[in-house]
Amino acid sequence: MNNIGIFYGSTTGTTEDIARRIAGIWGLSETQIHDASTLTPALAESYNILILGTSTWGSGELQDDWYEGVKILKKTDLSHTSIALFGCGDSDSYADTFCDGIGILYEELKETGCQFIGMTPTDAYTFDTSIAVVDNSFVGLPLDEVNEYGKTDERLAHWVEQLKAEIS
Repeated sequence: MNNIGIFYGSTTGTTEDIARRIAGIWGLSETQIHDASTLTPALAESYNILILGTSTWGSGELQDDWYEGVKILKKTDLSHTSIALFGCGDSDSYADTFCDGIGILYEELKETGCQFIGMTPTDAYTFDTSIAVVDNSFVGLPLDEVNEYGKTDERLAHWVEQLKAEIS
């Protein structure tokens, strides 16, 4: 049985809101949603699927709560863990660092033995560059609540269905 935990880093509340919306679509309990600042090795290891969300700050930086969270995850046995990433960014004002936060999480965690799921094709997005793009796909689900908020519900629903298919 799959045990899913959602961890988010959110400064303004947008990424937290997205985390809660993902949980709602999936039918997950409130107890499965966690702020990244509360992450511990034991908590991470209690799940075999981690959904990690972050916003991108400044010139392509990770949200603050994730700096310690990444250190914790790198010390955790993730060899039997699937990880899905989602991120919030601004594809207009920050088109050259769009959702770089999920790219940073990917780069930091790719040597942990985890399996990444939930890649998203880039063709439905307008941006210049992103370190979150690997082999012509985003390493997770990028969302733009500033310029493309009208697309979020559909993107979330499709992504959750994609994740369900990938873990079945």
